Amino acid sequence: MVADGEDASFHFIELVYVNEEGIVEINKKHLGRDYVTDIITFRYDEGETYSEVEGTLFCCAPRIKEQALEFKESEFSEFCRILIHGLLHLLDYNDQSDEEKKKMRALENHYLDKYKTVHAK
Repeated sequence: MVADGEDASFHFIELVYVNEEGIVEINKKHLGRDYVTDIITFRYDEGETYSEVEGTLFCCAPRIKEQALEFKESEFSEFCRILIHGLLHLLDYNDQSDEEKKKMRALENHYLDKYKTVHAK
């Protein structure tokens, strides 16, 4: 759904689940940040287009479960949202500013709603 909607092709996506210590270690080593986060993405292909995107999504399962409770969402829905969020990061969407966060959240909701519609049938 994300690939079609963003005119992209995901050639190889590795999904890795880590605990809180693991995500903090990755965050420190690669981003210089010392805190728990839900997902960290790394894109590997060097293409200027999105025709063969390759990357790894490091997901912190305990943090995602906590967020599900915080946002009163099912764990399944929150895991789907984070997967979508990671794919959007691989397509160069950012969430550093408030405006970027709003745009990403709108896209997450859009693709999550599409997924739920398709799988509700």
